[in-house]
Amino acid sequence: MATKHEGAPGPSEEPRWLSDEEQQIWRAYLHATMLLDDHLDRQLQRDAKLPHLYYALLVQLAEAPRRRMRMTELAKQAKITRSRLSHAVARLEKNGWVRREDCRSDKRGQNAILTDEGAEVLAQAAPGHVTAVRQALFDRLTPEQQKSLGEIMKIVAEGLQPCEAGADLPWLR
Repeated sequence: MATKHEGAPGPSEEPRWLSDEEQQIWRAYLHATMLLDDHLDRQLQRDAKLPHLYYALLVQLAEAPRRRMRMTELAKQAKITRSRLSHAVARLEKNGWVRREDCRSDKRGQNAILTDEGAEVLAQAAPGHVTAVRQALFDRLTPEQQKSLGEIMKIVAEGLQPCEAGADLPWLR
């Protein structure tokens, strides 16, 4: 069972188990996020032949200055490990949608660059994807619910992204 406690309980400390209402909320959240992730991934696979993660990477690159981003920054923006990013970018390179080049300012670093072909794939995929997002999420919520959801998700994300050195975050692994 999940808890609201910020850290693991000490050896003699009893966990703060979720109440029945909290358990219902937690499970509703899990069900909704799993179904939403699956729905969006299937839509992109069906209509654009690319997984949701690859679409998200193309979006990040399209929005970056000169359509390029350091690999470490791209991993951070995508909230994934550097290993997973490297694998994904290798597949995107194979498709001709992204290319890598060494970073001039840091010999150990690399940049990922969105190619013209990648930008075209993204332009073709975006309309269907935004329709799927709108139908699956935003059209089901009132404007007030949308605002509340945004505020809640911001609080949760901020709590899970500590700023201190040594934080265990995916893009640092």
